[in-house]
Amino acid sequence: MKTLLKSSLLVIVLMALSLTASAGKKVVRFTVSEPDAKIYVDGKLMGGGQLEITIPSYACVNVKVEKIGYLIGLIEFCNKPDYSPPPKTYFYQMEKDDAYDASEATDVANVDIEIKTTKKEDDAWKLLSQIITTYFDVIEVTDKNTGYLRTAWVVQTFKQKTIRTRIIVKLASTDPLAYKIKLVSEVANASQVSVKSDELFKEWDRILRKFKEVIREAQTRLGS
Repeated sequence: MKTLLKSSLLVIVLMALSLTASAGKKVVRFTVSEPDAKIYVDGKLMGGGQLEITIPSYACVNVKVEKIGYLIGLIEFCNKPDYSPPPKTYFYQMEKDDAYDASEATDVANVDIEIKTTKKEDDAWKLLSQIITTYFDVIEVTDKNTGYLRTAWVVQTFKQKTIRTRIIVKLASTDPLAYKIKLVSEVANASQVSVKSDELFKEWDRILRKFKEVIREAQTRLGS
């Protein structure tokens, strides 16, 4: 009886030791395809390009990889008995940001650009409307008497972003005749976002390339 009890205790001790050994901290040698990419571990910036990541016993860590012009990478490593053990090495291939590639940085996004013109008000308004409808299909509000025009949002969805763009025109002065034109460009860091979800969008210092000429064209044609 005592021998059986000792054997049972020995088995329990060995199992406990085995479990403890298997659950010890693990280290993953993490490498990113872009050497200057930033690596965050549980929200804290830890390095760039290459990093040794320690996963404590019975825990998971969340790794985020970021670089301008690339999609954000999210990886989770867990060191728990019910999970597959984390790899000793891990290579992450970053993917190009399609929204970044379809846009360009600009200093005209989300600012009022004043355009003076020597044209008559009716002619100027007609020309301005023609220019805008070349780039935007739907004018949401238009009032020639007050000199106000606003297009509907044009939405384009990408893998990790949703971009919405519109034009707003306001009469700046009548003598000399001048209009303020704002090209509104906003981004939500998620795909398939409703255009009405204002709380998810923020101003973007880039514009989609298909709209990049609208301000210049208005300046050139109204100012001539």
